[in-house]
Amino acid sequence: MRLIILFVSLHFSLALFSQGEETAPMSTNPYIQKTDHKPQKTNNKSNSGTFDSTFIYVPDTLQLPFFDEFSKDKFQKYTANFSDPGVTFDKKYHLLDGVTSDPLPADTLHSYFSQPTFRRIYSIDHLSFTDSLFAAIPVKIGSLVSYPVNYVTTNVYPAYYIYDSLGVPNDHPDTIRIESPDIIQDSATQFFTTLNDPNSLWLDSYAYHNYRYAINPWSIGVATFDGLNEYGKAYNLGGTTPSYADYLTSKPIDMSGNMASDSVYFSFLYQPGGFGDQPEPSDSLVLEFYSVDLDEWIRVWSDSGFVSSNFKVGHICITNSQYFKKGFQFRFKNFGNLSGGFDHWNLDYVHLRALSGYQDTLFKDYTWVYPIATMLKDYTSVPWDHYKDQFTGKMSNNVNLVIRNGSNIPENNSTPGDVTIKYNGALEGSFPVTGVSLSNGDLNYAPRTTYSTLHDFSTGYHYDETKPGTKATFDIIAAAQAQFPNFNQNDTTFSTQTFRNYYSYDDGTAEVAYGTTGAQSRLAIKFTPYESDSLIGIMTNFVESGVSVANKLFLLTVWADNGGVPGTILYKDSIFFPRTPMYENTINEFYTYYFNENKKVKVNGTFYIGWQQFSTDRLNIGFDNNLVNNDKNFYSLDGFSWVGSSVPGTIMMRPVFSTAMDAELGVENKTIQPLEFNIFPNPTTGLIQIKHNFNEYKGVEIYNLQGSLVLSSFDLNIDLSSQSPGIYFLKSNNQDNAVYKVIKY
Repeated sequence: MRLIILFVSLHFSLALFSQGEETAPMSTNPYIQKTDHKPQKTNNKSNSGTFDSTFIYVPDTLQLPFFDEFSKDKFQKYTANFSDPGVTFDKKYHLLDGVTSDPLPADTLHSYFSQPTFRRIYSIDHLSFTDSLFAAIPVKIGSLVSYPVNYVTTNVYPAYYIYDSLGVPNDHPDTIRIESPDIIQDSATQFFTTLNDPNSLWLDSYAYHNYRYAINPWSIGVATFDGLNEYGKAYNLGGTTPSYADYLTSKPIDMSGNMASDSVYFSFLYQPGGFGDQPEPSDSLVLEFYSVDLDEWIRVWSDSGFVSSNFKVGHICITNSQYFKKGFQFRFKNFGNLSGGFDHWNLDYVHLRALSGYQDTLFKDYTWVYPIATMLKDYTSVPWDHYKDQFTGKMSNNVNLVIRNGSNIPENNSTPGDVTIKYNGALEGSFPVTGVSLSNGDLNYAPRTTYSTLHDFSTGYHYDETKPGTKATFDIIAAAQAQFPNFNQNDTTFSTQTFRNYYSYDDGTAEVAYGTTGAQSRLAIKFTPYESDSLIGIMTNFVESGVSVANKLFLLTVWADNGGVPGTILYKDSIFFPRTPMYENTINEFYTYYFNENKKVKVNGTFYIGWQQFSTDRLNIGFDNNLVNNDKNFYSLDGFSWVGSSVPGTIMMRPVFSTAMDAELGVENKTIQPLEFNIFPNPTTGLIQIKHNFNEYKGVEIYNLQGSLVLSSFDLNIDLSSQSPGIYFLKSNNQDNAVYKVIKY
């Protein structure tokens, strides 16, 4: 056994292939997956593929001006209930009488078969029989998959056979019913309602409303276009053919009162890439107008991908009379890679108005650019227990506030603002913010300038440590105003400070995927907790990117500090029980790996969390591009020397502590179940057998030392003869994280 362990250790330190760290676009957007924008209706019908219990929404019509700077979510929500006032419905049936068009009853007598059926008469005297086909029955059949329903008249037959015998006393024919007739009655109810929400401007939500993807937007909030649908999933994962992806469609607009002239203008801002993926010249952002009379979408503007971190202005004069109708609409769409978070475009300040002119492109506005990420020193979240015990000096002296003067001239900065804290809606405390501090000491706000300033909020108010419970959430509201006329809806920004059972540097949203690319490489993130305590696990935000790495193996690891880099190993997964990336679609999108055997790892002072991976593949941990903490990130390609990360951003991995939240999380009840699973012979020359007592055997996967899958099988007898001699890992699909070592001679 000692020789085997030594061999594994040497292999880990010497098997180096491609080396380094890198980021890549994501194939999902976990943040979007938190909330489905479209309602899911319960369908109790036997045919679940029908339109039953769904709604058709008739859009309301908006009036000019149309304006959205995306500081608020103005995407229409579809939340109608059957009992709402004004809701109507139309019930449709699958089968109608072929003559009267009346719905047929839903009983066995009115179930039919598509093939001819018959009556068979046996002659006892002549030992023969005669078949007489039943007459065809005309029935109108309609598909309930989509509404409206189209009916087609079809001949069907009774769903039974009759067998009769001649010459038998008290003869009664036998009726044999077909157990599964293929034509049966069903119904579906389509509901209708009319939208009446002038504050919601957009009919769809394929584009992603967010506050993080744009680089220095002109106002807080943008709509982002990429290759992910409204649920954060790739339109065509693994596909290579580009096409149109996200759409952002306005509600109908009444343009009938605006005569065709040179006074109706459509303006907007757009930025390629941002913190996401840069679109190539073959990609594009497209604007289309809807012609009511032609019932057709017409392209009026587009731009190809280019490299820039600035926003460009789109400015279009509408003169064609075909657009001056009630029911006019416009929509943006992007053309690019459909296999994930690729080819990003950020959209802002969409403005359609009359009585304008060619020079009206200034977007004169004073606005916040980003929400406040944290009011704590160093972290975005810490355990509530730790904060309550060590709250002194934990408020930040470097809170970043980002605002923009969108005016084309210098503007007065004498109007003050403030940052306030609320708990359950009640005011807790506030910090005053002067205009001079926001303008970084400038005499006035310089024209069309974004200011990013740091503010000392370390004294005065601190989060109230006497708040009860095992966790806490505080609301952060930042407000500032300008003296010149502007859109005041973006003069305030909102965010939250959460206290749970973990430390975090990230803002909770990933823009790209990150990882190292060296076989047996290590990844480590540095933390210095408020107090000594015990770790019980690690939270991770793995994201999908390109090729799946869901089966790649790694070992969770915790290190002590050694002069600013990882040192002594405090915890490391057993090589016989490695981990694989896990993906979540829950409220916080982080998956928690608890340490094997419920171990609690004592940490005192600075420590590091991370992993040692087996293969060269990048494991795609979520990476926050907005908050820069790469001075806390390290990687090693040989297991001995450590390199500080050169990629600005934050790795989305969090240490989980044993706190008062353990009881509500059920941590103390976690137990390791005995493994009722045996492999023999082991070592083997080729053939192995598996014995188990599972109710349902789900098969196994076998990996080599590089973490590559070499065999997947549902058999109990497995042949490894074709594999090279060495050590392999057999993963049982019946048991989470259960991996067994197999030696092949």
